[in-house]
Amino acid sequence: MSDPVERLASANREYGEYGGVNPSIEISTTFTVLDAKTLPDIFSGKRGPEKKEGACYLYGRSWSPTVHTLGRQLAVLEDTEAAYAVASGMAAISSAVLAICNSGDHVVCSNCVYGGTFAFMKTYLPLKTGISVSFVDITDLAAVEAAFTSTTKVLFTEVLSNPTLVVSDLPALASIAHAHGSHLVVDNTFTPLAVTPARWGADVVVHSMTKFISGASDVIAGAVCGSNQFLQQLMDLQTGPIMLQGPTMDPRIASELLLRLPHLPLRIQEHSRRAQAMAELLEELGAKVVYPGLPSHQHHATLKRLLNPGYGYGGLVGLDMGTPTKAEALMERLQNKHGFGLMAVSLGYADTLMSLSAASTSSELSDMDKASANISDGYVRMSVGVTGTLEQRLSQLHEAFTFVVACNGCPPFRATKLQRQPNGRMMELFSWPSGGPQEDNNAANKMQAGRADLAAQSHAAAVLAAAANADAGCRMVVGGEGWQGPHLHGQGINISCNVAEDAADMVMGSATYENSFSNISYTNDGGEGGKVDGSGVTTLASRGSCKSRLESPPNHEVQALKIRRLDDDTHIVYIPV
Repeated sequence: MSDPVERLASANREYGEYGGVNPSIEISTTFTVLDAKTLPDIFSGKRGPEKKEGACYLYGRSWSPTVHTLGRQLAVLEDTEAAYAVASGMAAISSAVLAICNSGDHVVCSNCVYGGTFAFMKTYLPLKTGISVSFVDITDLAAVEAAFTSTTKVLFTEVLSNPTLVVSDLPALASIAHAHGSHLVVDNTFTPLAVTPARWGADVVVHSMTKFISGASDVIAGAVCGSNQFLQQLMDLQTGPIMLQGPTMDPRIASELLLRLPHLPLRIQEHSRRAQAMAELLEELGAKVVYPGLPSHQHHATLKRLLNPGYGYGGLVGLDMGTPTKAEALMERLQNKHGFGLMAVSLGYADTLMSLSAASTSSELSDMDKASANISDGYVRMSVGVTGTLEQRLSQLHEAFTFVVACNGCPPFRATKLQRQPNGRMMELFSWPSGGPQEDNNAANKMQAGRADLAAQSHAAAVLAAAANADAGCRMVVGGEGWQGPHLHGQGINISCNVAEDAADMVMGSATYENSFSNISYTNDGGEGGKVDGSGVTTLASRGSCKSRLESPPNHEVQALKIRRLDDDTHIVYIPV
């Protein structure tokens, strides 16, 4: 069967010990035998989990019934003879390579792979094992061929490169590897179900099951899929990397993953559907978007040829914003203003995950290596999630992208959401690049008015606070019982007061320095009202202010801010940049 879902549905089912619909969880680390002669047979390889003479288990580091059940399901998924589940994706990759290669051997690797894989190949293998590695543009088949030597044992690639989504021509790569007597090892983490590498000549398929197969970002797990003979190499008592290095999966984790495999197809289909829609939207907006499902992608036809029908082109979208400033502004606005997704590494989660690849999952690469792999400093990798409605997420993406482009990544305001805690202190929840208090869904269009006009809008009901709160080590907080108007407290700083004209007459500010307190009221023309002695003002610390790190902070200029009250305990403060 060519469809992996049909294969899974037709595979032998494992029931629980008492007839349960789910496989039992066997947590034992060691297993008994009834005949003393059985133990020597297990150690000699005559008996094991798959032996016809009688299935036997010995020790949890080698074979565990629950982990073994997961391995059989993964083999069906990837259309290989066998599979073994391990503790992480990196454990899968390292075990696969070390099972094939010995000291003095050579590996040809794609020059654009996950940062952990790159570090393992470039630094760990040569330094620790004496295995040399050459990196090549995996789409340049002539360069791949030329990189092979008489000692090359492995050609390593990813179906879709992390993070640039370059597509590997698996049949062509398999032909090159096999012509040189080498193994093609393929990381299929980005495209489970969508692509079956073994059908296209891959000898070994590896996964980080932490990603799409898990789907919940709550477990770390990996898998190695290949032939029965290769699995025996991995588990050999004398030289097997899994047997001797011990990247053992907990049976409880194996059980969790077994329960998630049945709905993996539904999740992959939805991840892909939404990624396709977002990529098409970004392309319409003129963004430099990377997605193999777009006909404009340079390897669209290659991946289309490799795909299993019905699962789309994957859930990863790349977006090159040009600079880290614009990329960071986009991610912060999407997360903190809209709740579109989360700034986090990894992928395959229910929510959209966004990361700046050059500074995170590809940070192991040098600047030269990043340039060779076409990973720019402003490249955002998005693992598209499935929460919210598609229409909602498209609207949020449209608004944030057009906003950041309109202000060139340099918005006139920083919006900060603050909330009063039960102890009276005000906590900063999060902040985002903002067009100011008057912005709405058409904020990007209103940016045409210019930064000066937007800044002027904030003067209508200004609130005073220290402009240099960062270098003074002070936090700005909203609140204070007994005050009549919106205000900010800053403790540990002197304030030189400059108030914008037309400020509301009930706006108040307060400041403390050493043991001196002041209560300052400002009039419409910006003049200073009368001061009162500190005994007439409640200690600001009781209202949640923070002291400066500086013993004798200098005077600081005051900026006009605007506060938008969401409720009695929640405010958004707009700070001019």
